[in-house]
Amino acid sequence: MTGPVTEPPTTAEAVRIARPTPPRPPARAKRPMRPARVVLTVFLSVMALGWLFPIAWAVYNSLRDYDYTSLNGYFSFGGFTFDNYVEAWSRGNFAQTFTNTAIIVIPSVVITLLLASSVAFVLARFSFAFNLTLLALFTAANLLPQQALLVPLFRLFLNIEVPFWFSDSGTLYDTYYAVIAVNIAFQTGFCTFVLANYMKTLPRELYESAQVDGAGVLRQYWQIVLPLCRPALAALSVLQVTWVYNDFFWAVAFMRTGDKLPVTSSLQNLRGQFFTDYNLLSAGSVIVAIPTLVIFFVLQRHLRAGLTLGATKG
Repeated sequence: MTGPVTEPPTTAEAVRIARPTPPRPPARAKRPMRPARVVLTVFLSVMALGWLFPIAWAVYNSLRDYDYTSLNGYFSFGGFTFDNYVEAWSRGNFAQTFTNTAIIVIPSVVITLLLASSVAFVLARFSFAFNLTLLALFTAANLLPQQALLVPLFRLFLNIEVPFWFSDSGTLYDTYYAVIAVNIAFQTGFCTFVLANYMKTLPRELYESAQVDGAGVLRQYWQIVLPLCRPALAALSVLQVTWVYNDFFWAVAFMRTGDKLPVTSSLQNLRGQFFTDYNLLSAGSVIVAIPTLVIFFVLQRHLRAGLTLGATKG
């Protein structure tokens, strides 16, 4: 009687059987943390908690009723409600102020990045006598304190006459254009400095290859350099949106109509003359912070890549 017939192994199985199993690498022993690393970890943890505590405290109090906290104290637990957000939205007129902020922020950021990238491309692409001088001139504009230019700019916008269809006041004063122009002027220098330093790291062979293929200077800028600068542009976009969005100084200085003020003015509307509901004010602060948080998390990957540009080579 014959035994069971076994099929010969396939080629893959034969290779697997013939191949020796590699030895497992020895387990790496955990090295004890050095005292300096322990101190650094504790320091960073404390700093992170220090930054997060005010935000968490504002969110916590924004969800509590003022009558409950006034009776039991702010360190008590309970009295949770969403009425603060509803009342803050209506009293702060957030629908109008968010629209006003969008009118100011979007053109300011787009025009700033467009102008800064154009100037940075010229500084990085061409070599001429005043290359570094021009870059230093753009950067030096950020060294001037804003308060020092308040009076000259106020008189300038007050004396520039425009048609009444362009401005209700007949001048650039009390218009969005004045605030947009000031933000562009102050932010272009910083963006030019960052983009110029990044564009100088791009290989010159890119321009030479594009020039051989017949691409002009404008096409090199628009179709080659700008796509490569996307991480830097995204990082600058987040920073610029945050700076212009949180600005209240120029809006108050150059606009007198309350219906044109940005969203930062809504917090002032939540403060009473003789009494301030800090739970309501916390809810308004959370509402104001939501757009910047959304932009940060949406562009977080590009922001992280943009902030680490030039940190490594190769």
